[in-house]
Amino acid sequence: MNQMEKLNRNTAKHATQYPERIIQFGEGNFLRGFADWIICQMNRKTDFRAGVAVVQPLPEGMVELLNEQDGLYHLNLQGIDKGAATDTIELIDVITRGINPYRQFEQYLSLAENPDMRFVISNTTEAGIAFNPSCRLNDRPAASYPGKLVQLLYHRFSVFGGDPAKGWIIFPCELIFHNGKELKECINRYIALWELGAEFQRWVDTACGVYSTLVDRIVPGYPKDSAGEITGRIGLDDKLLVKAEVFHLWVIEAPQWVAREFPASEAGLNVLFVADEAPYHQRKVTLLNGPHTVLSPIGYLSGLDTVRQCVEDETTGRYVHKVMYSELMPAVDLPPRELEQFARDVLCRFRNPYVNHFVTSIMLNSFAKYKTRNLPALKACLNRKGELPRGLTLGLAAIITYYKGGKRGEEPITPADDEAVLSLLARLWETNNPGYIARETLAAEFIWGEDLNKIPGLTGALATCLQSIREKGMLETVKALL
Repeated sequence: MNQMEKLNRNTAKHATQYPERIIQFGEGNFLRGFADWIICQMNRKTDFRAGVAVVQPLPEGMVELLNEQDGLYHLNLQGIDKGAATDTIELIDVITRGINPYRQFEQYLSLAENPDMRFVISNTTEAGIAFNPSCRLNDRPAASYPGKLVQLLYHRFSVFGGDPAKGWIIFPCELIFHNGKELKECINRYIALWELGAEFQRWVDTACGVYSTLVDRIVPGYPKDSAGEITGRIGLDDKLLVKAEVFHLWVIEAPQWVAREFPASEAGLNVLFVADEAPYHQRKVTLLNGPHTVLSPIGYLSGLDTVRQCVEDETTGRYVHKVMYSELMPAVDLPPRELEQFARDVLCRFRNPYVNHFVTSIMLNSFAKYKTRNLPALKACLNRKGELPRGLTLGLAAIITYYKGGKRGEEPITPADDEAVLSLLARLWETNNPGYIARETLAAEFIWGEDLNKIPGLTGALATCLQSIREKGMLETVKALL
């Protein structure tokens, strides 16, 4: 059997070389399955014509492999699109090269010297947008992402003499609320720490824009289970294959002139330029992440393993529908029709037959997730309706029960969280007293930032749920609720 040829610009058909106009911090699956795909669509459907220079944010990464394939890779989109199953493979050809600034600092710095460079995109994880006071301007490079970015911005400012036409449009994609504001704050702190001067600060403030964004697409990454079949269809060996769902959404809090420079709407893409990203952030966190957080422990303790199984099961499927429409949706301040359409899309995504989204992967740090994703809706439901949302209360009881540990059948239950949370729950479960467990969990201000026993009726309702799960099991408790 002949060895398959490797993917590169000599072996690939129809790969286009674009001029570099975008710097991308991050070479991982998400940006390649989301932002680079969006840029690819704009290149093909508009006159955008932008190539992407990828910067590896950490000393160890994937740019060497990226360069071996000349920046090329294939994206496999799978899911339900307009009611029909879709399974496509597309060559993504926007990446021009990868740079490791820890080994190629001068090459990295020279990105700022390109007069056509216009955009910066990043996804350096939630921990990436952080101020590290140990960073210095003459580091090669600065350790933090914001520090690296300021090094690049200052070099550009110096090379072009503060020309206001040479500013950059910056889109952080890290999954934190107001990521643009957080990044700009870090930039300002480095300008002050490194004493870069008022003129440079004015240039950053007036010539550059740092815009908050919300990104949404499930990108499982390299498809280990189907890579052989996909490369067989391609006819080339691609080590950077990426699998993603069809759905995509990018909300960018920026003025319309930025939208004209980044013509995603012309390409028919679901990229929204809005005055305020907050309602969309609330919508995603509440109606996508919120159901995930409570459905996962309920499904797992009912003997189910994936999100799709949970949604398709008669009992847990009815549960997630109740929580979504009756308890979470009223907490989001957007038009009802828009919310209903989003909820339908979410449930369709949960049923994606091509994505095995294991519930155990969602239950990492469940208490912190419940605090941000579900607790605001619980409070809003109580304030607006005068009664506790029973589904969200049961979801919290399911999380507490999951943290008891033990076994599900022959499978050990191993919750993963901060050590202080795990220690607290282990100590509480030693008492096996539902009332005490409920009260002390809700009183843990280091988890919640407040004493949740002050929420009327929550302590008793949570204890009742814990008692029912212990006596009847999870599935029968859910049936009783429904």
